[in-house]
Amino acid sequence: MAVLVGKKAPSFSAPAVVNGVEFIDDFSLEQFVGKKYVVFFFYPADFTFVCPTEIIAFQENMEEFEKRNVAVVGCSVDSKHSHWAWLQTELKEGGIKGVKYPLVADPAMTIAENYDVLAGSWDYTEDGEAKFEGVPEAYRGLFLIDKEGVVRHQLVNDMPLGRSIDEVLRLIDALQFSEEHGSVCPANWHKGDKALKENHDSIASYLGEK
Repeated sequence: MAVLVGKKAPSFSAPAVVNGVEFIDDFSLEQFVGKKYVVFFFYPADFTFVCPTEIIAFQENMEEFEKRNVAVVGCSVDSKHSHWAWLQTELKEGGIKGVKYPLVADPAMTIAENYDVLAGSWDYTEDGEAKFEGVPEAYRGLFLIDKEGVVRHQLVNDMPLGRSIDEVLRLIDALQFSEEHGSVCPANWHKGDKALKENHDSIASYLGEK
């Protein structure tokens, strides 16, 4: 798997549905550079079982992301029309109606491939015809991108494994604290906890206070 941490997030321009109803044909993460942090996450497919729990959980915590100046953007290999239909479907019917943050459409699977979360790959037959081997869906990849457009954290789960929104928020807090104070956030750090400077004395002091 490609390690994107420390590198510029792969750029793209793709169709998306925003505000739950509006089609945009050239959505890009570039609009956030210099302005916002971004949580860019992939999910396997629309109209599935685990995916709505994550997608709705992000929406339910949108106020917390907004407090931290973070844009949340989802992506799957479904079409923009599939996204739109799912966004119009009531929760009790398996839909995600009420979700307002952007959902990017990647039916060509190029975005998932560039972020190296595609659960399969293209190959060629002996006749030179392209064929896809594996599952034409994305793993549950998540990328925390800073305001300079650089990936600072990535996590990829297999399809049955849902993610923790609390952990995503914790990592955002750690990144922003580190950027502001120049400190290192130790294991299980939460906002308000003691952090470390990069020297052995502070580590010993920290461990002594545990």
